[in-house]
Amino acid sequence: MWTVAKREIGSYFKSPIAYVLIGLFILLISIFFWPRLQGSRGDFISILGDMGFFLIFIVPILTMKILAEDRKNGTEVLLMTSPTSLFKIVLGKFIAAYTVFLVITIISLIYPIIIVIFSGAFTIQLAGGYLGFLLLGGAFISIGVLASASTENQIIAAIISFVALLVMWVADTLSASVGGVVGTVLTWISLISRYQVFTKGILGFAEVIYLISFTAIILFLTVRLIERRRWTQG
Repeated sequence: MWTVAKREIGSYFKSPIAYVLIGLFILLISIFFWPRLQGSRGDFISILGDMGFFLIFIVPILTMKILAEDRKNGTEVLLMTSPTSLFKIVLGKFIAAYTVFLVITIISLIYPIIIVIFSGAFTIQLAGGYLGFLLLGGAFISIGVLASASTENQIIAAIISFVALLVMWVADTLSASVGGVVGTVLTWISLISRYQVFTKGILGFAEVIYLISFTAIILFLTVRLIERRRWTQG
């Protein structure tokens, strides 16, 4: 698992993709939200919500090649026949993508640090917001990994991931207008409503469990998808 993770992390940082995504993410925060960072430390909570929205665009690019490239190059067969379990391989690739996300998150801390220095103490609301952001990122990346496993075309993988994440983002809003069973389902799969709990300074145990469980289930489905393809292809 760690061997896979190290190799994938190396591939991210040996190519421009990691640096481009990190630079793009930080640039978006700097350009659009720097004026709002001049206020009180609480102002950054709203920025955390917008940072979550940025992930809809960042994550599909980050994860699009993670498994699709192996399938396109024919190296997926080697993964399937590897002595390492398929789950550990998928988990290793998830860890690699999540590591890049962690780097982005750590760099973004410069903004709340500046606010804390000039405005006061670090609040539980800000800490909770970042915890929620880390959990949300994991859930989003797991969806991207599943999308990448579903096709050998990286562009298609990115589109599938983007659409899925966009649905997750607006699910709570759609559920109110749709209603019925569909509305209930949309409310249940809404990741954003759980994330918003953290930005309110509430460290909800149920929300933590939900986001972690969601990530684990999606990774499990990714493994099952690859295993199913292995058996159908003989």
